[in-house]
Amino acid sequence: MFSKQRFNLWNNMDYSPNKKPRKGSPENYNRCTYYGLENQGATCYLNSVLQVLFMTKDFREAVLKYVDEKPASDFDHSLANLFKKLQEDTAETRKITRLLGISNVYEQRDAAEYLERVLTLTNPDISKTFHGCLVNKITCTKGHIETDRDAAFWHLPLPLMDSSERVYSVVDGIDKFFRGSDLSGKNQMYCDQCDDKVDAKIKDVMKLHPDVLILLLKRFEFSYSYMSYVKINQDVDVPYILQIPESDGVESQTYELYAVVDHVGDLRSGHYTTTIKSPDEDNWYKFDDTRITLYKSQSSLDTEISRGRASNTSQRHGSRQFSRSRSAYLLFYRKKRADIQNTKEVSTSEIVQPTTNEDIDQDCEKISKREEASGR
Repeated sequence: MFSKQRFNLWNNMDYSPNKKPRKGSPENYNRCTYYGLENQGATCYLNSVLQVLFMTKDFREAVLKYVDEKPASDFDHSLANLFKKLQEDTAETRKITRLLGISNVYEQRDAAEYLERVLTLTNPDISKTFHGCLVNKITCTKGHIETDRDAAFWHLPLPLMDSSERVYSVVDGIDKFFRGSDLSGKNQMYCDQCDDKVDAKIKDVMKLHPDVLILLLKRFEFSYSYMSYVKINQDVDVPYILQIPESDGVESQTYELYAVVDHVGDLRSGHYTTTIKSPDEDNWYKFDDTRITLYKSQSSLDTEISRGRASNTSQRHGSRQFSRSRSAYLLFYRKKRADIQNTKEVSTSEIVQPTTNEDIDQDCEKISKREEASGR
């Protein structure tokens, strides 16, 4: 099942700028009720992820509640103060940047890296909204199962194909991530119970579905041709509704898109913005530092599509509905409300929490190595 929204969230949209019409004006229903963050120089990468965290209602409420009720770190207090300010006016992030160790605010940095840093520095009771856990399973042809240790994560990385002629599908990427792959020939595994090298199947299973699932579209990769990192400007089909498939007795989970962090430009001189669906209404807003834009309608986009001029468009592919984007970088999906109401509380006491960036990097690197070894 896919959303009936047909408009594109990223380009060519008819919008209403963040202005304050006079009282009683018929434009009042179009006014933006949110505030932005000041850019200290080139801190758009931080502003974009902080804005998403603020607009993630469960996370914002957890931050404010925690600092009011329990002893909290300096970072948690600073984040709470930032959120309180954002509820009333435009805010600045100097205290946050200092606590994150950012000394040069004029240097472009990676939004995904600083999202992880923020979540890592917040108390686990606050950041648990984003906690996810994978478990790696290897099954030999005789059914013997070897279960590796839990791999906690903040996001799932999806590699993009470096080709301007092909379109990457997030749906297909997720299917491939959880599909598993065969180990045979030179890649056979040694099975202790079989006491021999045998064919096997390797796959990752979602042990804990996070309330908010973050997908990282890996646009920044190392190029051996240039011996440096490059940006992959790949068109990506982003679904409004995403299904994590059922696997090994773990039920499937349905997520709905509510935020996208975009990156435009090249590796060192780009700019980050974010587009977010309000948790309190059915409107989408674009946050570009202090400038807030309310998306009003789809009429102008429909006109652009009919003229063949829209480069990023919302389309149908069979029963799927998605938006095509060349700038989407981080995708934020939350569990569908009906699923949240019907889901029993899951104990996380035995699940490893992603407490440091190094832990997450090691887990992701481990998974990547397995994928490479298996030709996945």
